[in-house]
Amino acid sequence: MRLKRRSDFGRVYSKGRSYATDLVVVYVLADNQRDTKIGFSVSKKLGGAVARNRVRRLIAEAVRRYVPHIRPGSRIIIVARVRAGGASMTDISAAIRAALSRSGVVDARDL
Repeated sequence: MRLKRRSDFGRVYSKGRSYATDLVVVYVLADNQRDTKIGFSVSKKLGGAVARNRVRRLIAEAVRRYVPHIRPGSRIIIVARVRAGGASMTDISAAIRAALSRSGVVDARDL
């Protein structure tokens, strides 16, 4: 499921922990809910709407591979850094994998 509301984003930003790579920053909040929710954020610093949406789609596709392995009840926000604008799908996927593994919401052996 998607994380959509401003209040949900604010709660994850303020109470969650962050894990940064060179392409993305992943904010994680362990919640006592049943389902996992994931949100995406791409700054206008990255470029115009076309460039931002391309990066958002790449991130969403990369995350989709890892969703079955994410601990239920997690609230996750993935923020694209400016360098993600020129990155390939492989690079973005590797960055997300590293951040999720470091955060502990997925077991690195499952990936």
